[in-house]
Parts: sequence; structure tokens; C-alpha cells
Amino acid sequence: MKKAVVILSGGLDSTTCMGYAKEVGYELYPITFNYGQRHKIELNNARAVAEHYGVSDRFRLVELGFLRDFGGSALTDDSIDVPMVGADPVPDEVGEIPVTYVPGRNLLFLSIATSFAETVGAEAIYIGVNALDYSGYPDCRPEFIAKVEEVIAVATKVGVEGKAISIETPLIHLTKADIVKEGTRMGVPYHLTTSCYNGEPEACGECDSCRLRLKGFAEAGMKDPIPYK
Repeated sequence: MKKAVVILSGGLDSTTCMGYAKEVGYELYPITFNYGQRHKIELNNARAVAEHYGVSDRFRLVELGFLRDFGGSALTDDSIDVPMVGADPVPDEVGEIPVTYVPGRNLLFLSIATSFAETVGAEAIYIGVNALDYSGYPDCRPEFIAKVEEVIAVATKVGVEGKAISIETPLIHLTKADIVKEGTRMGVPYHLTTSCYNGEPEACGECDSCRLRLKGFAEAGMKDPIPYK
């Protein structure tokens, strides 16, 4: 059976990626990262999602706490506030990158996921990057993914042997509403996920991530199944 590593945060997008990988017949190998994020409650959600899909035995949690030591992001530095305004956090006219961007995060995630994939014999890595929502993140763009794929092809044993690992980004051109619709069609367990950046047992409903999620469910004509304050 073909195998895929899924970068799983425990959020809506990455869990939808699990659904996509399962739907096309991959054996799932989820990998989650503890990078000192203030919303580390999502790690429990990731475990719950892995259990839902029956792959708890393949679940891997990787510690990357040094990213909190580095700081530089509202998600890893307590001195930077999480934005609590707006449901459409896109770049402004001068191309401002949101303060929730974590420097080098997806580059690190994909590098480590590549190592995991090569070790277990996976031919694909799924990641829930999106170029429409939060498009200010430079490491969510199609050109970034294409370049990393090129590096994987020349930096791995399987790559130089002509069996390159692909990076699958099924959500990259979807709106949040489209993601919710597709996930619901596939039976993705959204009740087990969280998107809140503030890391509370009940989502705040006010941070950019919560508002974008709620907007997606509303535009999809559905009710978000998780509790909010």
C-alpha cells in the first residue's frame, strides 16, 4: 500500500489533508511538531485526529522548542500580541507579512517530514498550506513548495534514484469555505480540531484564525462543531 506522511497540526486544514490522503488510498503517517506555540493545546487535537483515523501507532511528535527561543512571531513570543481583528488577514498594499508568521517553520517541517517519509518509504508528504487565506505567509506559496520539491529530489537517496517524494498541497487554491465543504464530504472529524491561536479549551472566536474559520463555516452554510467562548 502506498504511504504518505501528513504534517498534522490538529487544525482544520491539516486534518482535511488527512482526509484527502486517506480518500486517495494512502497509508497515513502523521507527524506533529511542538515548536513552543502558545496554542500547544493543538497537540492533543492532533493525537485525537490520528486516533480517529486509526493510526496512533504511526503518530510522531517532534520537539522543536528552539523556535520559541528564537521568537519573532506572535505564536512563539509572548511579547507580540495575537491579532484580534479582521477575518481576512491578507497582505496590505505594501505586502506586510502577518505577525503570526513563524520564521522558517514550514521549511523545517518539510525537511523533517522528508526524513520521516524516506525512512518509512512514503512517496508523498501532505501539508495544508493555502495561498488564498493568510496569503501573506511566504512559505505557503506554490513557488515555495515547488522549490522544496526540487531540493528533495537532489537531497535524498530516493530522489537521486529517481523516486522523488512529492509534496501534496490539496488546499493551496481553495477558500476556507471550499475546504470546509470538501472536508465535510469526506467525513473529516472537525469536532476534534482547533484553530484558535490563544490556546484555550474553548476557542476565543476573536483571533484572526478563529474568525477565518467561522467565516468559512458560515459561507459553507454549516455550523462549526467546536465550542467557542
